[in-house]
Amino acid sequence: MKLQNKTTLITGASAGIGKSCAYKFAEEGSNLVLFARRTDMLESVAKDIESKYGVKVFYSKLDVRNFDEVKTMIDLLPEEFSTIDILINNAGKALGLSKFYDADLEDWEEMIDTNIKGLLYLSRVVVPKMVAQNSGFIINIGSLAGHEVYPNGNVYCGTKSFVRAISKGMIIDLNGTNVKVTNIDPGLVETEFSEVRFHGDKEKAKGIYLGYTPLKGDDIAEIAIFAATRPAHVQIQEIFVTPTDQATATIVNKKM
Repeated sequence: MKLQNKTTLITGASAGIGKSCAYKFAEEGSNLVLFARRTDMLESVAKDIESKYGVKVFYSKLDVRNFDEVKTMIDLLPEEFSTIDILINNAGKALGLSKFYDADLEDWEEMIDTNIKGLLYLSRVVVPKMVAQNSGFIINIGSLAGHEVYPNGNVYCGTKSFVRAISKGMIIDLNGTNVKVTNIDPGLVETEFSEVRFHGDKEKAKGIYLGYTPLKGDDIAEIAIFAATRPAHVQIQEIFVTPTDQATATIVNKKM
């Protein structure tokens, strides 16, 4: 119970890495503030966690792309959830896989608004409270795409390069405040990621994960737990993790 009596806020908590983080952090005793856009799935996660781990869970629908909505939600958190110890900026998505000059502008807008603005909006509202309380921990979920640009990844890779850069900027700005930052950049993780990218094409998405063992959401959650439970004098600034069979964005040892 390394995180007992702590409160962890997780965005995109209804599925994938966010959902896995919710379970793992609850297992370590942390109370939770969970946000996502799919209320039915979020409610199911919250109730299951409460029954399994006995922690307190506040959950609500939230569109991280809307600053006013984000600010209002954080300002109106119940008193018992108002002190956020850990912020996990997980909400993010890839949409489309095409050359930039053929891309759908709506896909661009949604990726930029979610991956960049959503992270900034939550951080802008939550982090000043961490600075004031002289403690806190921020985990930003980035991507291998923040390290290398792959064919047809253009704008998505750009947004994840931003996440990596802003994480470093946060580390610099927060130096001396006792608020720590870890940027986690996963390679191929089997979640709804590819299904979302391919606009619901389940078969196409399934093909991305065939022939090798991809990472799971739980793998990333365990890494997040490790980073969040280091001694006060230790800050892990960045973690870059891939499946054993993945060397780069385009080199994957598929046994097919």
